[in-house]
Amino acid sequence: MKSIWMASASALLLAACSGGTEAPTEPVEADTPPAAEAVETGPLSLADSVAGDWRSDDEKARDTWRNPAETLAFFEIEPSDTVVEIWPGGGWYTNVLAPYLASGDGQLIAAVWDVNVFEGDRLARIEQRIADFKAVYEADADLFGTIEYSAFSAESGALAEAGSADAVLTFRNVHNWMGNDYTAKFFTDAYAALKPGGIVGVVEHRLPSSAEQDPRAASGYVHEDFVKAMAAAAGFELVEGSEVNANPADTADHPFGVWTLPPVSATTDREGNSPEGFDAEAYAAIGESDRMTLKFVKPLETVE
Repeated sequence: MKSIWMASASALLLAACSGGTEAPTEPVEADTPPAAEAVETGPLSLADSVAGDWRSDDEKARDTWRNPAETLAFFEIEPSDTVVEIWPGGGWYTNVLAPYLASGDGQLIAAVWDVNVFEGDRLARIEQRIADFKAVYEADADLFGTIEYSAFSAESGALAEAGSADAVLTFRNVHNWMGNDYTAKFFTDAYAALKPGGIVGVVEHRLPSSAEQDPRAASGYVHEDFVKAMAAAAGFELVEGSEVNANPADTADHPFGVWTLPPVSATTDREGNSPEGFDAEAYAAIGESDRMTLKFVKPLETVE
């Protein structure tokens, strides 16, 4: 991601002839060209990566709700870091993280879905999605770097080499893991992958503390206290939370859960039913969900 700009040399000067046939008595010397000057642009800033023209207009339209530069800065992500992104999906955050890390000789590890836990048509769909994801980033390694891959599931192995990662990030995934009761495994696996002092960053749809938590999080919303408890049980310390992804307009009590809101904007349940008087425009006006943004740290090892 570093650009080299070369200064051009001037043309050779020609000697003027006297009109005779004899050569000039003194040689004519060319100007010495200036030395080439190398200018290194250095790593991208988070703002540069967010503004990059490799991100689509549709992706950028969601920055208002997802605040990628501010969120990654809160998680203390540096361009030289090794970062594990859990379940990157279609690559919305990958399109910010990969160029940013590649520009600073960092490393992105994409922990994709674990193909070992699927079968039949669902396995075929998952394999195709992973193949499509890889094809995008392998097509432009100069921009995105060389992404490494692991997997995460209730049965998966290590997210990364033990003690090698600076950060493990998850965006709106905890509710999925609650459905099959392996949230605790995520924090245990993240703890193993991180260096001492490494960060776990969690963004998740936030259930108001006054609302009852469904253990399976069928609505997609999760209590902050649940996430904090899971992290603490794995050995993490809470550093702080941020309201950068908060949305006070979201009441978290919608007929189709969080999927009633953009970007899914569901209008019916799985059986095709919609409540009487359902107003899709009212939910679109709310915007994306209210989200917790929590930063945890793996404690530094005690020096004896």
